[in-house]
Amino acid sequence: MFAVLESLIAQVRSGTSEVPVVCGVGTGGPMTRGGVHVSPVNIPAWRSFPLLDRLSASTGLPTFIENDAKALALAEGWLGAAQGVENYLAMVVSTGVGGGIVLDGRLLDGADGNAGHVGHICVEPEGRECGCGARGCLEAEASGTAIAAYTGRPAAEATPEVIERTGRLVGRAVATVANLLDLRLAVVAGSVALGFGDPFFAAANDEIALRAQLDFSRGCELRRGGLGAEGPLVGAAAVGWRGLDQ
Repeated sequence: MFAVLESLIAQVRSGTSEVPVVCGVGTGGPMTRGGVHVSPVNIPAWRSFPLLDRLSASTGLPTFIENDAKALALAEGWLGAAQGVENYLAMVVSTGVGGGIVLDGRLLDGADGNAGHVGHICVEPEGRECGCGARGCLEAEASGTAIAAYTGRPAAEATPEVIERTGRLVGRAVATVANLLDLRLAVVAGSVALGFGDPFFAAANDEIALRAQLDFSRGCELRRGGLGAEGPLVGAAAVGWRGLDQ
């Protein structure tokens, strides 16, 4: 990865008039603040990996790192489905499940930069063991990895029953966050959510309607992300600009 970055930056500097000014990164978490050390649950080889130092040395640029779902939250508010919205949850439902939260127009960070980790809300109290060590986390029940483990086939081959169940569990987590934080919008991207399509979104929104019944959370909606496959790259760019205070 680092050799690829070095090569790419060298090509840009030598072959175009563009001048790289910042490196923005979205990565799986958890991490220490600013991505000094990262330990993505789904990348066992990276435990307390010094990503910030390695990338800074490789690129020679100011480097800023965020959780990948928090990067998506920035992207969706900048150019995607949450433009103009001051309060929302952004989610990735893919190999894993992650999230980022924007309140009053500001991305929440938390003590170590891990705020918004919706994948570790408990949705099935006696459910499957999660990579984090707990049981019944959304990630352990609704991620592509989890679906493949309990069905014996890839998420792309999921039955209608599995798609409906996945949507319900995601909706359950979204309703919990909406009730806690006074939200009416969640946007979701990722191969599982977008691949499952309309039945997934219908099941998720039905579950949200059932469980978000407070005056301030009623009517909360789960919506497709607006950036498609470009979301992660736009998110990385947004992380870089945010780091430069642009």
